[in-house]
Amino acid sequence: MVDHPAPEGRMVVLVEDDQALASALQFSLRLEGWEVAHRVSGEALLGEPLPKGPFCLVIDIKLPGISGVLALTRLRRRGIANPAILITSDPTPALQRAAVRLQAEIVEKPLISGDLFAAIRRRLA
Repeated sequence: MVDHPAPEGRMVVLVEDDQALASALQFSLRLEGWEVAHRVSGEALLGEPLPKGPFCLVIDIKLPGISGVLALTRLRRRGIANPAILITSDPTPALQRAAVRLQAEIVEKPLISGDLFAAIRRRLA
């Protein structure tokens, strides 16, 4: 997959294995004016090239293979400091501590409000 730079840092890298949710999020994000690069797993996130320029990571914590937290941990170890949002339906205290350590924000599912969009805007501001 080839990703192109989005104007003015309006790029989101979405890591979500649920195809229905991923499609809905991509559609909604594009309506909001963001370009979206979709990855289906933590391994795909780590193995495929990342977009050029500023972007925000939106990562589901429950993925096939390695978790979203582990994938983000590995990106951070590589020196990738782009803003990150972890999406989950169960923000446990351990996940909250991991998010702080990884400098990520948590947005709770279901993603029916504008919380995710607001979090992306804050992270890319």
